Amino acid sequence: MHSPTPELPRAFLDKLSLLLDEVQLEQVLNSFSREKPTTFRINTLKGSIQDTTAELCAAQFNLTPVPWLPSAFHIPPEQRRALTETDAFYQGRIYIQNLSSMVAPFLLAPQPGETVLDLAAAPGGKTLQIAAMMENQGRLSAVEAVKNRFFKLKANLDQQGATMVKTYLTDGRSVGNKCPEMFDRVLLDAPCSSEARFSLLDPSSWEHWSTRKVSEVARKQKRLLQSAFTSLKVGGVMIYCTCSFSPEENEHVVNHLLKKYGSCVSIESIDLPFSNTMAGITHWQKKTYDDALTQCRRILPNEIMDGFFICKLRKQAAC
Repeated sequence: MHSPTPELPRAFLDKLSLLLDEVQLEQVLNSFSREKPTTFRINTLKGSIQDTTAELCAAQFNLTPVPWLPSAFHIPPEQRRALTETDAFYQGRIYIQNLSSMVAPFLLAPQPGETVLDLAAAPGGKTLQIAAMMENQGRLSAVEAVKNRFFKLKANLDQQGATMVKTYLTDGRSVGNKCPEMFDRVLLDAPCSSEARFSLLDPSSWEHWSTRKVSEVARKQKRLLQSAFTSLKVGGVMIYCTCSFSPEENEHVVNHLLKKYGSCVSIESIDLPFSNTMAGITHWQKKTYDDALTQCRRILPNEIMDGFFICKLRKQAAC
């Protein structure tokens, strides 16, 4: 006798149906039952893309390059375990990471020699990508508030040779006051309800979800975003992102920052090199948001990407 197919929370499905059109909704719902390819990034701090890809191809891995990110590739999901048993994996020359997560550092575009902050850094995939983009030159601070996640972050940084990174076990909400206007660029991949990570293959992926949980994390996200903005230099760029669909965790949080700081902050346009996206919304459950929020983007899940929300902000003046 077959066990019944697990069902996602009704309140979550209702929310999606309000947020998305019929085609988008079907696309997102299908993604929850699909096993995606394994995506990974070649760590250029430890070796060349050419040498590592040649090594993996010689070992019969079916590599597909990501057109917009030369260091990124994906393989069939059935090859994932074998990838984790390679020398390249053990030596920190590759890092397995969801492709959507690689978009945030790509848009942040950190440069060698800059001063950069990753405010909610564990387990460290984006921190590592930033360090590689900066060629281990400059100052990169990685903050994590949860102790076991902090030590996972440190282990990943050590294994991958990200020697430039300074790590801090502290609450990100306090960083802005401690380090005002210190950073050229800031990444805040905020703790969230992880709705885009739901999988019907793993019912535990949504067991902690509730509308109350969404409201709780949104309150924390507002304070983290304010802290991140305070730590940013005038003229500096910040990326705010989550792996949640909920407007409460996305547009609502960014709109709160716009209302608080007015002309001191602007939303920058985002040019993404793929089409599975939708613009940020300006109306949600009787709330109206700033028109600039249409510059934000939701990445809609497809055969290789998970859902994601991303917004690029610039500090125009001291407030």
